[in-house]
Amino acid sequence: MQMSRALSALLAAMVSTAVFAAPSEQTKTEIDHLFNYLKSSGCKFNRNGKWYVADAASKHLQTKYDYLVKEGLITSTESFVELGASGSSFSGKPYLVQCAGSAPVESATWFRAELSRLRAANPNRR
Repeated sequence: MQMSRALSALLAAMVSTAVFAAPSEQTKTEIDHLFNYLKSSGCKFNRNGKWYVADAASKHLQTKYDYLVKEGLITSTESFVELGASGSSFSGKPYLVQCAGSAPVESATWFRAELSRLRAANPNRR
């Protein structure tokens, strides 16, 4: 009986650790790259119908990222793009990115393209 309680407590601790584990260093590095890419892009970012400069957008996404990490929801760079950088949790509208001379694109598409480019340029990191 005592052994089964100890085993149950150990399993509960393992599950809670797995659920609330911080993102891997690789994931953090990739997400940091996406933040820096946005900040230095010179592109505009549309959130809920209003356009923001890239630095303001990056700060907003950082707040969402911090919340998602605290909740244990970031398991990969893709999960951050999907849960935090693709649309408004308030309105459900997709975020848009518009760079000079280009039509607006959904931010999820924009971030995924840069993530693919980053990984292709650094094939040994994955």
